[in-house]
Amino acid sequence: MTDAAIAIRNLCKTYQGGKRALDGVSFDVPQGTIFGLLGPNGAGKSTLINILAGLVNKTSGSASIWGFDIDAHPRNAKAAIGIVNQEILFDPFFTPIETLEIQAGLYGVSKAQRRSMELLRAVHLEDKANAYARTLSGGMKRRLMVAKAMVHSPPVLVLDEPTAGVDIELRQQLWAYVRELNAGGVTVVLTTHYLEEAEQLCDQIAIINHGTVVANEPTRQLLSRAQEKVVEVTVERDVTTLPEASCFQKIALKGDRTLAITYSKDQVNAGQVLAAVQAAGFAIADVSTREADLEDVFLSLTRSAA
Repeated sequence: MTDAAIAIRNLCKTYQGGKRALDGVSFDVPQGTIFGLLGPNGAGKSTLINILAGLVNKTSGSASIWGFDIDAHPRNAKAAIGIVNQEILFDPFFTPIETLEIQAGLYGVSKAQRRSMELLRAVHLEDKANAYARTLSGGMKRRLMVAKAMVHSPPVLVLDEPTAGVDIELRQQLWAYVRELNAGGVTVVLTTHYLEEAEQLCDQIAIINHGTVVANEPTRQLLSRAQEKVVEVTVERDVTTLPEASCFQKIALKGDRTLAITYSKDQVNAGQVLAAVQAAGFAIADVSTREADLEDVFLSLTRSAA
């Protein structure tokens, strides 16, 4: 048993026809974390998840889940992971309670150990336990997928775009449940295109681009990579000519009197930027700044690696 919930080493996948979806991917998912796996469309995220799920065969490399190699111990590896796919997959003519009972049976969970109603209660579907699954809303179906992935109490849960098409209230309910699971010891791997979600939820983030890992760091450390910062300066008269200074990376006019100035925070500070504005003959009326966020870092890394 290692400290990694998932350990991936030099994982490669080349599809028939020569398309290389994964090219030597290596990283660990630490136990007990919420781990973000991000990347643009076609980066290789779904291929990686499908390899872990046993749905796609890798070309080379290795992967283990909860200490079990997916080739040497496939049954134990599959029992250690629950996966919520992007696609909503269950029989529309079964009720939610039937869906969970059948899934538990497929995993060999004895009737005495099943907790189908407990899971439905946790994802706020207790009142829909006996309704046909096809009558559920999109958000309810997503939450049923999460409950379905948890029937065998896996220590690792993979959420592949779990909030796509889900409204804000249901998204918050889902994340509250995920946080609760994580607090109870479940390791969560999350892929999402909502980078704000990843920034708020994830302890650590790996970014994949063109089948390779371009970053794998704690979220706070990853955010510190962004050196660009924007300061918006409102001046006391209309701007007819944009001021110039060596400390400005970019400058743009927003409205008649607001200058949006981009600078590199590892080279200059906001005080120097404001001093340059004043030196150009402008009296400053107001100042606001915007810190770089995960979107800035993500775009910087995926563009530079493109």
